[in-house]
Amino acid sequence: MAGEVRKLALLGASGSIGRSTLDIVARFPERYRVVALGGGRNVETLAAQARRFQPRLLAVQESTGAAKLAELLKRDGLDIPILIGREGSLAVATCPEADIVVAAMVGAVGLEPTYAALEAGKDVALANKESMVMAGRLLNRVATATGARILPLDSEHSAIWQALNGESHREVEKLILTASGGPFRDFSPAEMAAVTPEQALRHPRWKMGPKITIDSATMVNKALEIIEARWLFDIPPEKIEVVVHPQSIVHSLVEYVDGSVLAQLGLPDMRLPISYALGAPERLVLDLPKLDLAEIGRLDFFAADEERFPALKLVRRALEMGDSGAIAFNAANEFAVDRFRHGVIGFLDIVGTVAAVLKKTRPRNFSSLQEILDCDTRVREELGAEMTMKMKTRD
Repeated sequence: MAGEVRKLALLGASGSIGRSTLDIVARFPERYRVVALGGGRNVETLAAQARRFQPRLLAVQESTGAAKLAELLKRDGLDIPILIGREGSLAVATCPEADIVVAAMVGAVGLEPTYAALEAGKDVALANKESMVMAGRLLNRVATATGARILPLDSEHSAIWQALNGESHREVEKLILTASGGPFRDFSPAEMAAVTPEQALRHPRWKMGPKITIDSATMVNKALEIIEARWLFDIPPEKIEVVVHPQSIVHSLVEYVDGSVLAQLGLPDMRLPISYALGAPERLVLDLPKLDLAEIGRLDFFAADEERFPALKLVRRALEMGDSGAIAFNAANEFAVDRFRHGVIGFLDIVGTVAAVLKKTRPRNFSSLQEILDCDTRVREELGAEMTMKMKTRD
């Protein structure tokens, strides 16, 4: 890779992962060139990124955002094509010039672009865990067929990737995902029932987007990571565990059959796993704050409380159900998180909604992207109809 300029397309450019990715790119202009950017509703940030990195293609979610973005770019004398919605995301994901696609969109909306990038034979640095949750089996099959690589961007899966480097998968005893425990690790059931969206959006360690921050508070995030790890590393679910580590210094561990445990440590900074994925198989030289173990003084670990955080039990049931279980788990959670953020349901109702949906889901595996998308749509439509009926009953 030395001397080679990698051309990068980025989905989710205006989010926290996108901004961190571009921070790394900016540090190595001789190694990376941004050719396409896709963002959400924060068009001011996207415009600033376009001014700095001069991509050849931009994408936004809505037509109003596209008009505003075009106006902002015109002021700077920039004439960059802007595409909208699904068409735009797919265009960024399959940009002919791109060598690597960073998939940092949040939620199920990231699945189609991720699939399209892999189908086009492009390496995907994956932060959109929902893609692997919904379609891990299918995405692995497509990547194998085209020769594309799926490179983990989440700190936990990057840590496992690093701890597995050079080791035989046959000698893995188990994968151990670490979790901060979120802000409510010591809350009583009554306190958790009263949690507000404002409280749930204050993570004690990481700076993340709102959806993933709430997922961390419910530990759904860790449940989704169990499914993601199962597909990323081809490890049976029963060999994947979760341990609570409040300091967020040990990002995950791998235990081998001889009892040895390899861990990856670092400060909670997403630029570290991002740089590892972008530089692989090399490590980039980064001028970032370094881990000082003497200053930290101690590293604590606790068993994950599955009674307080039932998502960790529910995900095992979802995995046993096959693709439909994982899709239903994710769709129900996304739906419930949105309703919680808007004050429609309570904090504990998020995982309660997931549990209720899983009870009604028929175990199935799917062989096509369309089947997966149809299952996802069906779950969301049924939840929306149920919620509408409940609201009418209350009135």
